[in-house]
Amino acid sequence: MLLAVDVGNTQTVLGLFSGDELVEHWRVATESERTGDEIAALIVRLLELRQLDFEDVDGVCVSSTVPLLVRAYEELADRYAHAPLLVVGPGTRTGIPVLFDDPRQVGPDRIVNAVAARERYGAPCIVVDFGTSTNFDAVSAEGEYVGGVIAPGIEISMDALFAKAARLVKVDLVAPEAAIGKTTVAGLQSGLFFGFAGQVDGIVERMQAELAGGAKVIATGGLAELIAPHSKTIEQVDPLLTLDGLRLLWSRREG
Repeated sequence: MLLAVDVGNTQTVLGLFSGDELVEHWRVATESERTGDEIAALIVRLLELRQLDFEDVDGVCVSSTVPLLVRAYEELADRYAHAPLLVVGPGTRTGIPVLFDDPRQVGPDRIVNAVAARERYGAPCIVVDFGTSTNFDAVSAEGEYVGGVIAPGIEISMDALFAKAARLVKVDLVAPEAAIGKTTVAGLQSGLFFGFAGQVDGIVERMQAELAGGAKVIATGGLAELIAPHSKTIEQVDPLLTLDGLRLLWSRREG
C-alpha cells in the first residue's frame, strides 16, 4: 500500500492507497516541531483503526510546504515503514511542463494538484485550493502548468479580523441564510462566505479570460465544500485531489 502525505502549513492530510483505490484518509493538525518518532506514533494509531500496521505500507509519497518536516518523514519511511520514499520537489518526474519563471518557487502541492486535475478532469482547468492560503492554479489547453494566484486563506483572514477589531467576536464558519445579516454574527458569516465566494469568482473569471475560456474549475482543500455552493464558477469539488496527485506521481517515479 502507498501512504500519501500532503503536509500543509495548517493541516496534514494522509491517505492510504491500495493500487488506484483510496481506502482510508485522515486530516490532522500540522505541527512543525514533530519528530519522525512522533509522526510514526500518530500514524500507527491511525493504521490500527483499520487493523493495519507499517508492514502493509510499501511506499511513502510526501508533498510538504513545511521544509522542517521533510526530515521527519524521511525518518518515518526509513525507520518504521522500511519503504522507499518520494518527496515531491524540483527534479520529480511529474509529466507536466511547468511554465514558471523559476519552477523551484512553485509549492509542491500546487504542482501535485495540477497533475491530478489534468488527469481527472482534462485540460484546460483551474484548481482552487482552500488552505492556509487560497491558491488558484492554471493548466493550459496544452496541459501545461502556467502559473496562478495566491490569496489570503479564509481562516487567516478570520483570525486577522478578530485580532484587530476589539468588538467583534469569533464566529463559527457556518453558511448564512441570507446576504443581509440581522445580527453581528450573521453579518460576519455573510462577509466571510459571500466575500470569499466573490473573490473566487472574480479571480477565476480573469484567469478564464487569459486561458481563452473553457477551463473546468475544481475546488479542493478542507473548506472547499463550504464555499463552493456560494460560488458561480466552481464546477467540481474534490477535497482529496492532492492525495490522488501524489498517487499519480508515485506511479510515474520510474516511468
